[in-house]
Amino acid sequence: MSSYNAPFEIHVHGQVPLRADASFDQLQEALKPLWKYAGARSLADGAASAYEEEPGIKYDAQEHLLQMCWTVRGDEDFRQSLDEMCMSLNELAEQGAAIEVTFYDTDFDEDEEEQGAESRDDFVMLFVGPTPAAIMQVQRDLLVQDVVNMMERHFDGAELGGVVAEIDKLFSQRFDALVNSLEIGKPPRGPGGAGAGHGGGSGGGRRPRHLH
Repeated sequence: MSSYNAPFEIHVHGQVPLRADASFDQLQEALKPLWKYAGARSLADGAASAYEEEPGIKYDAQEHLLQMCWTVRGDEDFRQSLDEMCMSLNELAEQGAAIEVTFYDTDFDEDEEEQGAESRDDFVMLFVGPTPAAIMQVQRDLLVQDVVNMMERHFDGAELGGVVAEIDKLFSQRFDALVNSLEIGKPPRGPGGAGAGHGGGSGGGRRPRHLH
């Protein structure tokens, strides 16, 4: 598909802290679904955004930080590229991080809006992290921030401790359910148990921290 005929301009925005031992080659491979979708042959070739004023995809080797402010023209099939990228970035992430993706409908114009038509604009929040606990932590922090910001229009921040505690309770329940689901089917622990020493690769033994 020609980028000039693409129905969406897709903006990817976020910062992902990377492991200190993550190499540029590993990052290039993890981001391959993005730069390959843009028609590039390498990360260096595809790191530039469709808009010159945006910094694009940047890797700060000293800070071990991936920064993305990058736009590409495409279609709904870009979502598959995002899924593949997130799965790969999980392996390189040092901690949980959020990635914002906005789909702008390039075919929609003001005349259609005046006629009552709706654009196909869409917004997606993606999360990456080394463990489910790390991902849940950043989800929890963003939700608390959104809820507190909204409720502070009507209440003092000091009055919202109970609301934050209820959010923490919900995430604790979700985390416990995840841990329990991972335990199903494991060999019994104990002397000679084959399950001893296996963590399932999920980080399920560490609960997200709660900020009260």
